[in-house]
Amino acid sequence: MCGVSAAIATSGAIKGDSKKLSYVISIVLVTAIPMMIFMPVIARYFNFPEEVTGAWLGGSIDTSGAVVASGTLVGETALKISTIVKFSQNVLLGLAAFAISVYWTYSHNTSAEAVESKPTLKVIWERFPKFVIGFIAASLIFSFLITPEVRDTVKDSLKTLQGIWFALAFTSIGLETNFKDLLAHNSRKPLFAFL
Repeated sequence: MCGVSAAIATSGAIKGDSKKLSYVISIVLVTAIPMMIFMPVIARYFNFPEEVTGAWLGGSIDTSGAVVASGTLVGETALKISTIVKFSQNVLLGLAAFAISVYWTYSHNTSAEAVESKPTLKVIWERFPKFVIGFIAASLIFSFLITPEVRDTVKDSLKTLQGIWFALAFTSIGLETNFKDLLAHNSRKPLFAFL
């Protein structure tokens, strides 16, 4: 799945620490940059076919944007296959977020109120990351309900809007991230585990 989206969804499901979430996102993004550049070079060195390279890129790099960029470096076939593989993984995000919400609500709710009564669907709904619903709804609407002509008409303006919100989101994450803390003793184990 897209590492950033999965981290945000998981953090929402478990009511995680926003500081730790920013570190996870930073680790994902910092790791994706060298992978995006060097994996196509490695694939060329070993003469991997574009199909294999595309599948490798889509299945290994943790951010959708980096997958598309690295697939573009290899060629049109690799771009198509890497994008299909990554987006196929991303479709699972909704199921994974729901499963994590249910699991975490029932197994890690230790408050006195939660111990006395089983968590309700309301608690699960509160923990469920709502952006996943927007992702699924937009995908379904643009796949099945909107004609290609209308889609082409609104695509550029939506792309601009997407770029603005994307820049604001990642700037905000960057403002909250301190790389000295990321390399501190208590943060090294998650960093090494991810790498």
